[in-house]
Amino acid sequence: MNSRPSLRFKPQSTNVLRNWLSISTIALLTALAGCAASNNQSQTASSPAASASPAASSPAASASPVQVEPTGLLAQVLSRSKIICGTSGKVPGFSFVNTQGEYSGFDVDICRAVAVAVFNDPSKVEFRQLSAAQRFTSSQTGSIDIISQTATVTISRESTVGVAFGPVILYDGQGLMVKKNSGITKIEQLAGKSVCVQTGSTTILNLTDQFRKRGIAYKPVSFDDNNATFAAYQQGRCEAVTADRSGLVSNRSKLPNPDEHTILDIVLSKEPLAPGVKQGDPQWANVLNWVVYVLIQADEFGITSKNVDQIAQSTKDPDIRRFLGLEGDLGKGLALKNDYALQVIKQIGNYSEVYDRNLGKDSPLKLERGPNKLWTDGGLLYSPPFR
Repeated sequence: MNSRPSLRFKPQSTNVLRNWLSISTIALLTALAGCAASNNQSQTASSPAASASPAASSPAASASPVQVEPTGLLAQVLSRSKIICGTSGKVPGFSFVNTQGEYSGFDVDICRAVAVAVFNDPSKVEFRQLSAAQRFTSSQTGSIDIISQTATVTISRESTVGVAFGPVILYDGQGLMVKKNSGITKIEQLAGKSVCVQTGSTTILNLTDQFRKRGIAYKPVSFDDNNATFAAYQQGRCEAVTADRSGLVSNRSKLPNPDEHTILDIVLSKEPLAPGVKQGDPQWANVLNWVVYVLIQADEFGITSKNVDQIAQSTKDPDIRRFLGLEGDLGKGLALKNDYALQVIKQIGNYSEVYDRNLGKDSPLKLERGPNKLWTDGGLLYSPPFR
């Protein structure tokens, strides 16, 4: 009976193999050591740099990091000494111009925060009023540097329109507003009725989708301009008006009798609102991103415009020291001054301060934070680490 070949070594064979491997290994190591020694002598003789210690040649041991130089749009902005910010100028709490021509609002403060980071001066911004349809074209053509105009982040706007969105600054949703005396309390009661809607935004598609899901028809009454949309609603040209819920609250405040209008208890869509820049300039996009993150992270650290100087003088927390530019080189990596975050907080405030004075408890709108709380408070706001 023939047995199958075995892959196991017999004891005697194992000892012979072990001895052979040991002798071969010693010979190989000896040969390699000789080659290495010969190679080192050759390098020492041919290159003075070879005698330098590893620590001296290590990147980590270099004297100081190189200051990143401004390029692209950041260089252009510095050359013209101002930022051009595209915004609406017609929505209280977000972007509104008073009778003296002064801009205020959440979107306005985002552009001013970038101006502080770049120039250490919040006044170095030129605001240009744009319609919803104009804002993206203006960014593509380079006539504005930043879109800060309650723009919703969508895949098509990034993939085909060419917008590089910054961090979300407001998590919102689309809603509907009607007159209280209309008796309308739900979307189904708008079947066959007219709804005023602004073009150039996501609202008309969202509205159409919601009616389509329910198998009911409606009559859209479209306008290019925000003010025209709500004026038509006020005049009774439509039974309802749609916009982001925060926008409905804002525009209701401009109506002659705000209490006569109600926002239905329905959310038609997700509307993550963010500022944006033209795609293709990563340095400028980084500036926008890490200015917005400053507002959020300062809120998490509990640093405000009122206490930032005191904290800067006393803190020993390495995370806060890096964040404020007291040590490290985070600002230089953005081609900004190292204390840009400290200056943004000092002159603009943290996220809570910006929100409260424009939309929240210290504003006429009194909007609750809702999902726009910090992640530590159960909200969605979150900044990557500053390190």
